[in-house]
Amino acid sequence: MLQLETALKFHLTQAEGLNLFTGYGDDYVLINRERYTQSSLLVTPDQINADWKINSFNELQSKHFSVMLEYTPEITVLGTGRQLRFPHPRLSAALTNAGIGLEVMDTKAACRTFNILVGEGRQVVLGLLLTDN
Repeated sequence: MLQLETALKFHLTQAEGLNLFTGYGDDYVLINRERYTQSSLLVTPDQINADWKINSFNELQSKHFSVMLEYTPEITVLGTGRQLRFPHPRLSAALTNAGIGLEVMDTKAACRTFNILVGEGRQVVLGLLLTDN
């Protein structure tokens, strides 16, 4: 089946040196036009961590949310794949205890939201799951 790439463009110009999602599909994302297909990523405005190894939503553990704190975010976003699924609050307790909000949404909405937050100059960390397993 032919997959059409969805282009994302919310800003007339891209902030130099910052990560923005430039497209996505059911099993990949494009960040600054570079394709990523692994099962999960952590993305900040200036870093991409492909070592946030989670193969499925059901594998999420509290340590995965604790890693987000290392980036000193103002806000965190979790993209849960094609479907919106909420992790148990005990998993994200480290974020809550640090006073950092967690927004949960499907992966495509998470990519769009990340771009908007980066455009606003926010220090955001996005945990992205690309699989629905």
